[in-house]
Amino acid sequence: MSGSLITLIVLGVAAGYLVMVYNQLVSLRNRHANAFSQIDVQLQRRHELIPNLVEVAKEYMRHESETLTAVIDARNTASSRLKDASASPENPTKIGALARAESSLGQAMSGFNLVVENYPELKADARMSDLHQDLTSTENRVGFARQAYSDAGMEYNTECEKFPNVLVARLCAFRPADLFELENEQARSAVKVSFDKAA
Repeated sequence: MSGSLITLIVLGVAAGYLVMVYNQLVSLRNRHANAFSQIDVQLQRRHELIPNLVEVAKEYMRHESETLTAVIDARNTASSRLKDASASPENPTKIGALARAESSLGQAMSGFNLVVENYPELKADARMSDLHQDLTSTENRVGFARQAYSDAGMEYNTECEKFPNVLVARLCAFRPADLFELENEQARSAVKVSFDKAA
């Protein structure tokens, strides 16, 4: 075998390996983007339920307009940030802004739920109970979707950092994936919505 043939074989194997690494990184990046779409679906559902919940509460909580306004404002901000992040899920700035907005919404909902405790008639309202069950179910799905998104991001980031993958990742401008991390522990857990009719 001549030296030029060996060189061609080595270059061919190296090029094939680089193409394989590149394709793997593209696949993982796309899986991470797809995982965000699951968060998107669940957060949209959450954002649709909240105004209905507030509407029912208005009938009972006439003197709590500040609390209701805070919930709707936080919901509107989170909904806007979700649209921004959905348009560009690979953008860590937009994902971070969405996470901050969702943390604020979680805090507003916690305040809302504390106020609801003072209104036994509201807690006993069948519409409110149904909406809270839907919201609780949605919150659980949001948590699972967030976990899947973070897992996909971690796998993608790990592959980007491995050697020699890191060379391909840098050469081809693969940016690290941002994880969907909430700012406070209260927002990390599902919104507590307990309406014991006996209470």
